[in-house]
Amino acid sequence: MHDPATLLAVVNPAAGGGVCGKRAPAVVDRLRQSGIKVDVVETRAAGQATELAREAVAAGRRHFVAVGGDGTSYELINGIFSGALPEGERPSLGMLPLGTGNSFLRDFTDQGAEYAIEAIIAGKTRPCDLVRCTHTRGALHFINIFSIGFVADVGATRNRNFSALGEFGYTLSTVLRVAALRPYTFPMQIDGHPEDREPLTFLSFNNSRFTGGKMMMAPDANTRDGLLDIIRVGRLGRVGLLRTFPKIFSGTHVQHPAVRCYQAPGLDLRLAEDIDVMVDGEMIKINPRRLEVVPGALDVRT
Repeated sequence: MHDPATLLAVVNPAAGGGVCGKRAPAVVDRLRQSGIKVDVVETRAAGQATELAREAVAAGRRHFVAVGGDGTSYELINGIFSGALPEGERPSLGMLPLGTGNSFLRDFTDQGAEYAIEAIIAGKTRPCDLVRCTHTRGALHFINIFSIGFVADVGATRNRNFSALGEFGYTLSTVLRVAALRPYTFPMQIDGHPEDREPLTFLSFNNSRFTGGKMMMAPDANTRDGLLDIIRVGRLGRVGLLRTFPKIFSGTHVQHPAVRCYQAPGLDLRLAEDIDVMVDGEMIKINPRRLEVVPGALDVRT
Protein backbone atom coordinates (compact mmCIF):
# COMPACT_ATOMS: atom_id res chain seq x y z
CA MET A 1 0.00 0.00 0.00
CA HIS A 2 1.45 3.36 -1.00
CA ASP A 3 1.84 6.33 1.32
CA PRO A 4 -0.94 8.88 0.50
CA ALA A 5 1.68 11.67 0.58
CA THR A 6 3.84 10.00 -2.08
CA LEU A 7 4.00 11.81 -5.41
CA LEU A 8 3.25 9.84 -8.55
CA ALA A 9 5.50 11.12 -11.34
CA VAL A 10 4.10 10.25 -14.76
CA VAL A 11 6.92 10.52 -17.30
CA ASN A 12 6.49 10.92 -21.05
CA PRO A 13 9.97 9.75 -22.14
CA ALA A 14 9.36 10.83 -25.74
CA ALA A 15 8.76 14.50 -24.84
CA GLY A 16 11.31 16.96 -26.15
CA GLY A 17 12.50 14.49 -28.76
CA GLY A 18 13.48 12.00 -26.06
CA VAL A 19 15.31 14.51 -23.87
CA CYS A 20 12.66 14.21 -21.17
CA GLY A 21 13.22 10.48 -20.74
CA LYS A 22 16.97 10.98 -20.42
CA ARG A 23 16.74 13.77 -17.84
CA ALA A 24 13.92 12.37 -15.71
CA PRO A 25 15.92 9.86 -13.59
CA ALA A 26 18.37 12.51 -12.34
CA VAL A 27 15.56 14.91 -11.45
CA VAL A 28 13.60 12.22 -9.62
CA ASP A 29 16.77 11.34 -7.67
CA ARG A 30 17.14 15.00 -6.75
CA LEU A 31 13.59 15.07 -5.38
CA ARG A 32 14.18 11.88 -3.40
CA GLN A 33 17.44 13.20 -1.97
CA SER A 34 15.51 16.20 -0.66
CA GLY A 35 13.28 13.84 1.31
CA ILE A 36 10.31 13.64 -1.06
CA LYS A 37 8.74 10.26 -1.72
CA VAL A 38 8.23 9.70 -5.44
CA ASP A 39 6.90 6.76 -7.43
CA VAL A 40 7.52 6.78 -11.17
CA VAL A 41 5.62 5.39 -14.15
CA GLU A 42 6.35 5.96 -17.85
CA THR A 43 3.90 6.32 -20.70
CA ARG A 44 4.33 4.44 -23.95
CA ALA A 45 1.44 5.80 -25.99
CA ALA A 46 -0.76 8.87 -26.37
CA GLY A 47 -3.59 8.92 -23.84
CA GLN A 48 -1.91 6.51 -21.43
CA ALA A 49 -1.28 9.22 -18.82
CA THR A 50 -5.04 9.70 -18.54
CA GLU A 51 -5.58 6.00 -17.82
CA LEU A 52 -2.72 5.90 -15.31
CA ALA A 53 -4.10 8.92 -13.44
CA ARG A 54 -7.64 7.53 -13.40
CA GLU A 55 -6.41 4.25 -11.93
CA ALA A 56 -4.20 6.05 -9.41
CA VAL A 57 -7.06 8.22 -8.13
CA ALA A 58 -9.26 5.16 -7.75
CA ALA A 59 -6.43 3.58 -5.73
CA GLY A 60 -6.32 6.57 -3.38
CA ARG A 61 -3.54 8.70 -4.85
CA ARG A 62 -4.00 12.46 -4.85
CA HIS A 63 -0.57 13.93 -5.64
CA PHE A 64 0.89 13.90 -9.15
CA VAL A 65 3.78 15.28 -11.19
CA ALA A 66 3.55 15.60 -14.97
CA VAL A 67 7.03 15.00 -16.41
CA GLY A 68 6.70 16.18 -19.98
CA GLY A 69 5.00 19.08 -21.74
CA ASP A 70 1.55 20.65 -21.81
CA GLY A 71 0.13 17.46 -23.33
CA THR A 72 1.26 15.34 -20.38
CA SER A 73 -0.34 17.74 -17.91
CA TYR A 74 -3.55 17.78 -19.96
CA GLU A 75 -3.76 13.98 -19.99
CA LEU A 76 -3.13 13.74 -16.26
CA ILE A 77 -5.79 16.33 -15.44
CA ASN A 78 -8.35 14.47 -17.51
CA GLY A 79 -7.53 11.25 -15.70
CA ILE A 80 -7.63 12.86 -12.26
CA PHE A 81 -11.02 14.48 -12.88
CA SER A 82 -12.64 11.64 -14.81
CA GLY A 83 -15.05 10.71 -12.04
CA ALA A 84 -13.25 8.69 -9.37
CA LEU A 85 -12.25 11.71 -7.26
CA PRO A 86 -14.57 12.17 -4.23
CA GLU A 87 -16.43 15.48 -4.23
CA GLY A 88 -14.66 18.19 -2.28
CA GLU A 89 -11.18 16.66 -2.49
CA ARG A 90 -8.48 18.80 -4.11
CA PRO A 91 -5.61 16.89 -5.72
CA SER A 92 -2.22 18.41 -6.45
CA LEU A 93 -0.20 18.57 -9.66
CA GLY A 94 3.43 19.49 -10.22
CA MET A 95 4.91 20.02 -13.69
CA LEU A 96 8.43 19.20 -14.82
CA PRO A 97 8.94 20.26 -18.46
CA LEU A 98 12.20 18.39 -19.05
CA GLY A 99 13.22 19.14 -22.61
CA THR A 100 9.86 20.46 -23.76
CA GLY A 101 7.58 23.43 -23.14
CA ASN A 102 4.89 24.15 -20.59
CA SER A 103 2.89 27.29 -21.30
CA PHE A 104 0.98 27.12 -18.03
CA LEU A 105 4.14 27.44 -15.91
CA ARG A 106 5.07 30.67 -17.70
CA ASP A 107 2.32 32.43 -15.77
CA PHE A 108 4.54 32.00 -12.70
CA THR A 109 8.14 31.88 -13.94
CA ASP A 110 10.42 32.04 -16.95
CA GLN A 111 12.85 29.56 -15.36
CA GLY A 112 10.92 26.50 -16.47
CA ALA A 113 11.98 23.16 -15.05
CA GLU A 114 14.43 24.54 -12.46
CA TYR A 115 11.71 26.67 -10.85
CA ALA A 116 9.32 23.72 -10.95
CA ILE A 117 11.82 21.42 -9.23
CA GLU A 118 12.46 23.96 -6.46
CA ALA A 119 8.72 24.51 -5.99
CA ILE A 120 8.14 20.78 -5.47
CA ILE A 121 11.06 20.52 -3.04
CA ALA A 122 9.79 23.55 -1.09
CA GLY A 123 6.26 22.11 -0.97
CA LYS A 124 4.80 25.23 -2.58
CA THR A 125 1.19 24.92 -3.77
CA ARG A 126 -1.52 27.33 -4.83
CA PRO A 127 -5.19 26.80 -5.66
CA CYS A 128 -5.92 26.71 -9.37
CA ASP A 129 -9.18 26.89 -11.27
CA LEU A 130 -10.14 24.05 -13.59
CA VAL A 131 -12.26 24.48 -16.72
CA ARG A 132 -14.77 21.81 -17.69
CA CYS A 133 -15.89 21.53 -21.32
CA THR A 134 -19.06 19.54 -21.86
CA HIS A 135 -19.36 18.29 -25.44
CA THR A 136 -21.75 16.04 -27.33
CA ARG A 137 -19.78 12.88 -26.44
CA GLY A 138 -18.85 13.63 -22.84
CA ALA A 139 -16.60 16.09 -21.02
CA LEU A 140 -12.97 17.15 -20.79
CA HIS A 141 -10.99 19.42 -18.45
CA PHE A 142 -8.16 21.91 -18.92
CA ILE A 143 -6.16 24.54 -17.02
CA ASN A 144 -4.58 26.55 -19.84
CA ILE A 145 -6.39 27.36 -23.09
CA PHE A 146 -9.15 26.22 -25.46
CA SER A 147 -9.18 27.76 -28.96
CA ILE A 148 -11.34 27.41 -32.07
CA GLY A 149 -11.24 29.02 -35.49
CA PHE A 150 -8.04 30.08 -37.27
CA VAL A 151 -5.67 29.08 -34.44
CA ALA A 152 -7.15 25.59 -34.18
CA ASP A 153 -7.15 25.13 -37.95
CA VAL A 154 -3.43 25.94 -38.07
CA GLY A 155 -2.78 23.28 -35.43
CA ALA A 156 -4.95 20.73 -37.19
CA THR A 157 -3.26 21.38 -40.55
CA ARG A 158 0.15 20.94 -38.95
CA ASN A 159 -0.79 17.71 -37.17
CA ARG A 160 -2.42 16.14 -40.19
CA ASN A 161 0.10 17.13 -42.85
CA PHE A 162 3.37 18.48 -41.44
CA SER A 163 3.95 16.95 -38.00
CA ALA A 164 7.34 15.60 -39.11
CA LEU A 165 8.58 19.15 -39.81
CA GLY A 166 8.63 20.31 -36.19
CA GLU A 167 8.28 24.07 -35.65
CA PHE A 168 8.57 24.70 -39.39
CA GLY A 169 5.38 22.70 -39.75
CA TYR A 170 3.54 25.40 -37.77
CA THR A 171 5.00 28.13 -39.97
CA LEU A 172 4.00 26.34 -43.15
CA SER A 173 0.53 25.61 -41.79
CA THR A 174 0.06 29.25 -40.80
CA VAL A 175 0.94 30.40 -44.32
CA LEU A 176 -1.51 27.92 -45.84
CA ARG A 177 -4.33 28.86 -43.45
CA VAL A 178 -3.77 32.57 -44.04
CA ALA A 179 -4.00 31.97 -47.79
CA ALA A 180 -7.31 30.15 -47.24
CA LEU A 181 -8.55 32.59 -44.59
CA ARG A 182 -12.30 32.73 -44.14
CA PRO A 183 -14.63 34.09 -41.47
CA TYR A 184 -16.08 31.66 -38.94
CA THR A 185 -19.46 31.78 -37.23
CA PHE A 186 -19.59 30.15 -33.81
CA PRO A 187 -22.91 30.97 -32.09
CA MET A 188 -21.97 31.70 -28.49
CA GLN A 189 -23.62 33.04 -25.38
CA ILE A 190 -21.31 34.21 -22.63
CA ASP A 191 -22.93 34.11 -19.18
CA GLY A 192 -24.62 37.48 -18.64
CA HIS A 193 -24.42 38.52 -22.31
CA PRO A 194 -26.70 38.21 -25.35
CA GLU A 195 -26.03 35.56 -27.99
CA ASP A 196 -23.19 36.38 -30.41
CA ARG A 197 -23.44 35.19 -34.01
CA GLU A 198 -21.12 37.73 -35.63
CA PRO A 199 -18.38 36.47 -38.01
CA LEU A 200 -14.94 36.14 -36.42
CA THR A 201 -11.39 34.91 -36.99
CA PHE A 202 -10.88 32.92 -33.81
CA LEU A 203 -12.04 32.47 -30.24
CA SER A 204 -9.83 31.67 -27.28
CA PHE A 205 -11.07 30.67 -23.83
CA ASN A 206 -8.30 31.06 -21.28
CA ASN A 207 -7.60 30.11 -17.69
CA SER A 208 -3.97 31.28 -17.83
CA ARG A 209 -2.11 33.95 -19.77
CA PHE A 210 0.30 32.08 -22.04
CA THR A 211 0.02 29.59 -24.87
CA GLY A 212 2.48 28.11 -27.36
CA GLY A 213 5.40 28.93 -25.09
CA LYS A 214 5.71 32.72 -25.08
CA MET A 215 2.41 33.82 -26.67
CA MET A 216 0.49 35.99 -24.18
CA MET A 217 -2.97 35.20 -25.50
CA ALA A 218 -4.86 36.48 -22.44
CA PRO A 219 -2.78 39.15 -20.66
CA ASP A 220 -5.33 39.68 -17.87
CA ALA A 221 -6.06 36.01 -17.08
CA ASN A 222 -5.71 34.79 -13.50
CA THR A 223 -5.65 31.07 -12.66
CA ARG A 224 -7.54 31.56 -9.38
CA ASP A 225 -10.19 34.21 -10.05
CA GLY A 226 -13.04 31.85 -10.96
CA LEU A 227 -13.35 33.38 -14.43
CA LEU A 228 -12.60 32.47 -18.02
CA ASP A 229 -10.81 35.12 -20.06
CA ILE A 230 -12.49 35.09 -23.47
CA ILE A 231 -10.57 36.60 -26.38
CA ARG A 232 -12.78 37.16 -29.40
CA VAL A 233 -10.92 38.18 -32.56
CA GLY A 234 -13.41 39.56 -35.04
CA ARG A 235 -13.29 39.38 -38.79
CA LEU A 236 -9.83 40.21 -40.18
CA GLY A 237 -8.40 40.25 -43.68
CA ARG A 238 -5.14 38.51 -44.52
CA VAL A 239 -3.03 41.63 -44.10
CA GLY A 240 -4.76 42.59 -40.87
CA LEU A 241 -4.20 39.11 -39.45
CA LEU A 242 -0.52 39.07 -40.40
CA ARG A 243 -0.02 42.48 -38.78
CA THR A 244 -1.96 41.65 -35.63
CA PHE A 245 -0.96 38.08 -34.86
CA PRO A 246 2.72 38.80 -33.97
CA LYS A 247 1.50 41.19 -31.26
CA ILE A 248 0.32 38.15 -29.32
CA PHE A 249 3.86 37.75 -27.96
CA SER A 250 3.50 41.01 -26.02
CA GLY A 251 -0.23 40.74 -25.35
CA THR A 252 -0.91 43.97 -27.27
CA HIS A 253 -3.09 42.17 -29.84
CA VAL A 254 -6.01 42.79 -27.47
CA GLN A 255 -5.75 46.52 -28.29
CA HIS A 256 -6.81 45.93 -31.90
CA PRO A 257 -10.32 47.29 -32.64
CA ALA A 258 -11.41 43.85 -33.91
CA VAL A 259 -10.53 42.17 -30.59
CA ARG A 260 -13.03 42.01 -27.74
CA CYS A 261 -12.21 40.64 -24.28
CA TYR A 262 -14.65 39.27 -21.72
CA GLN A 263 -14.43 37.64 -18.32
CA ALA A 264 -17.16 35.23 -17.20
CA PRO A 265 -17.59 32.00 -15.22
CA GLY A 266 -18.89 30.17 -18.28
CA LEU A 267 -20.46 30.24 -21.73
CA ASP A 268 -22.53 28.15 -24.10
CA LEU A 269 -21.73 27.27 -27.71
CA ARG A 270 -24.36 26.23 -30.23
CA LEU A 271 -22.55 24.54 -33.11
CA ALA A 272 -24.04 22.33 -35.80
CA GLU A 273 -21.16 19.82 -36.00
CA ASP A 274 -17.78 18.74 -34.68
CA ILE A 275 -14.95 21.24 -35.17
CA ASP A 276 -11.18 21.26 -34.67
CA VAL A 277 -10.24 22.41 -31.17
CA MET A 278 -6.85 23.21 -29.69
CA VAL A 279 -6.89 22.52 -25.95
CA ASP A 280 -3.75 22.83 -23.80
CA GLY A 281 -1.60 22.16 -26.87
CA GLU A 282 -3.55 19.09 -27.99
CA MET A 283 -5.68 18.87 -31.13
CA ILE A 284 -9.08 17.16 -30.93
CA LYS A 285 -12.32 17.22 -32.89
CA ILE A 286 -15.52 17.67 -30.85
CA ASN A 287 -18.74 19.65 -30.68
CA PRO A 288 -18.33 21.73 -27.50
CA ARG A 289 -21.57 22.78 -25.78
CA ARG A 290 -20.55 24.48 -22.53
CA LEU A 291 -17.37 25.70 -20.88
CA GLU A 292 -17.45 26.55 -17.18
CA VAL A 293 -14.92 27.25 -14.45
CA VAL A 294 -14.62 24.93 -11.46
CA PRO A 295 -13.03 27.35 -8.96
CA GLY A 296 -9.97 26.18 -7.03
CA ALA A 297 -10.42 22.53 -7.99
CA LEU A 298 -6.69 21.78 -8.14
CA ASP A 299 -3.55 22.62 -6.18
CA VAL A 300 -0.62 23.34 -8.52
CA ARG A 301 2.92 23.02 -7.23
CA THR A 302 4.28 26.37 -8.39
